[in-house]
Amino acid sequence: MKHPTKTSGHTSDKARHLRRFAFGLGVDVFGIGDLKHFRPYAGIDLSLLNFPNGISIGMRLSNSIVNRITVDDPTSEYAHHYKAVNAFLDDVALRIANRIQAEGYAAMPIPASQITRPDLHQGALSHKAIAALAGLGWIGKSQLLVNPRLGPRLRFASILTTMPLKAGKPLKNRCGACDVCVRACPAHAIKPTARHEQRWAREDVFDSESCYQRLIKFRDDPRYGVSICGICVKACPVGAKKSSA
Repeated sequence: MKHPTKTSGHTSDKARHLRRFAFGLGVDVFGIGDLKHFRPYAGIDLSLLNFPNGISIGMRLSNSIVNRITVDDPTSEYAHHYKAVNAFLDDVALRIANRIQAEGYAAMPIPASQITRPDLHQGALSHKAIAALAGLGWIGKSQLLVNPRLGPRLRFASILTTMPLKAGKPLKNRCGACDVCVRACPAHAIKPTARHEQRWAREDVFDSESCYQRLIKFRDDPRYGVSICGICVKACPVGAKKSSA
């Protein structure tokens, strides 16, 4: 069943007001994706795509913390930082959703890091896909969202809504021949293939099971207690070029 929508008001004005509100709450990137362009994948709850728009909010990670990550030690600082950024994004997503609801539209915040399908190692809806539709970056070879300014050094949350909003435009993939993340991945999860054009199947370019097994190794370690690795986040030259020690 589709959610009822309202058509009054200027979509670009509404988007601008929400953007100003979100940045006032402290987010680093904000965008709106048109969900009619969202490509369904195995395990997704298709009813979520009854919402016409997906708002993407992102918070940058600390360069000083990311730069300390090693293959053997993602560091306890990164584990805590990862959880803190996710909690911040969840709070902001809730505030944005409440603001939208106060204007009479439906809004559903999607948590920054929540596994709803353990068998597929995925959440309710891909934050990266919504961010890509919103024009906040492109899906890189690592399957991370690569922002032109910050690279993959971001965490995301999403808000699905019936509010009429002007959506952004997706960016072209700019990874080119770069294979830094492919060579850096200790789990060998990023497949060394040229098939990174616009319409690939995830299993053709990424071994999610190998990645997941590495993540849960750190999750089950009491020093970390969360599914992290961070090597591909650190390795990407797009974010690293603009980082500081």
